Amino acid sequence: MSSTVAAANVQIVKLDATSKKDLQQFIDFPHDLYAGDPNYVPMLFDEQETLLNPKKSAFFLHSTATYFLAKQGNKIVGRIAAIRNNNHMNFTNTKEGFFGFFDVVNDYEVAKALLDTAKDWLKNEGLNKMIGPSSFSTNEVVGCLLENFDEPSFIMNGYNKSYYNDLLQRYGCGKYTDLICYEVFGYQAEKWRPFMEVADKIEKRLAERGYTIRHLDMKKYSVEVESFLGIYNQIWAENTGFVPMTDAEVRQIGKDFKPIIDKNYVFFAEKDGKMIGLTLSAPNVNEIMKNVHRGRLFPTGIFKIIYGLKIKKPKTLRVMALGVLKEYRRLGIDAVFYARLIKLGLEHGIERAECSWILEHNVMMNRAMESIDARPYRKYRIYEKEI
Repeated sequence: MSSTVAAANVQIVKLDATSKKDLQQFIDFPHDLYAGDPNYVPMLFDEQETLLNPKKSAFFLHSTATYFLAKQGNKIVGRIAAIRNNNHMNFTNTKEGFFGFFDVVNDYEVAKALLDTAKDWLKNEGLNKMIGPSSFSTNEVVGCLLENFDEPSFIMNGYNKSYYNDLLQRYGCGKYTDLICYEVFGYQAEKWRPFMEVADKIEKRLAERGYTIRHLDMKKYSVEVESFLGIYNQIWAENTGFVPMTDAEVRQIGKDFKPIIDKNYVFFAEKDGKMIGLTLSAPNVNEIMKNVHRGRLFPTGIFKIIYGLKIKKPKTLRVMALGVLKEYRRLGIDAVFYARLIKLGLEHGIERAECSWILEHNVMMNRAMESIDARPYRKYRIYEKEI
């Protein structure tokens, strides 16, 4: 750990990313910042440590990041990561960098010191723009909560106080893009009957033409992950801010997800045995995680998670990804995915689902949300600033 900047009684400290003590301070700061906030949900410490540690994280096989803490005296008052994602730059042919893991007290001078430090680091790397907040890339937790601060976030979505937006805008950050979260609720069978009847006809026509929709096979989980590798980057390549995932990154995410995945909520579309589309949904583990102290599995966290997943069971669900290869779109496969998820929700007592996130200018997906009577209820913003 070494000091890098001191301004306005704010000391910015550069961390050693391979130091267990330094990483623990970086990971734990949000727990202290949001202590007592009923809407804050801690992330699992072990997963965060694996993601951030250069010796363990697949991200560092191709890119780099540096972590900083802001201190006033002996008190930690903020954190930030400056991120050089080489895959993003190669894919977009830009010199864009990211800032992420941004958490700070409501003090502009502290926020400015952190953002200045990230900006200077990125500039020294030869980059000309900073985008964020983003946890390495848009494939992880991304965006600053912009609307609806009155409830906890769903699994793998972030949470922050509203003043974060004020601080970023005051610093001169402008909108890069907004991410919309849709809410589906009111699970009454009669309400969905017309849509389900149409989707059932679509699925029958697809079957006649050699298309199949099936569940994730947990017995062949590693094989399923490898199949996912083959189409993920193709499906989402046109999205703003997209960063191609490496095979190692997909396998790492697959490993992290395995304990919480319910195979019933993961579907694959295939044509002649080839995967052409998928929808990835998961029980909203944040219902449980909000009670896991500082994100630690031990001594009691593991039992709370097992009890919550197996006995109590989450009553909410997040649809995290739904897509089809470009040449197979407009066949109605997405409608079949939604219909199957709605049917499962009715059967399993799901009271509410979140479909997130969807880019504000993704016309096709936003229209699909409207077609199933979903309503936009939450929004995240990704900011940008020229450097």
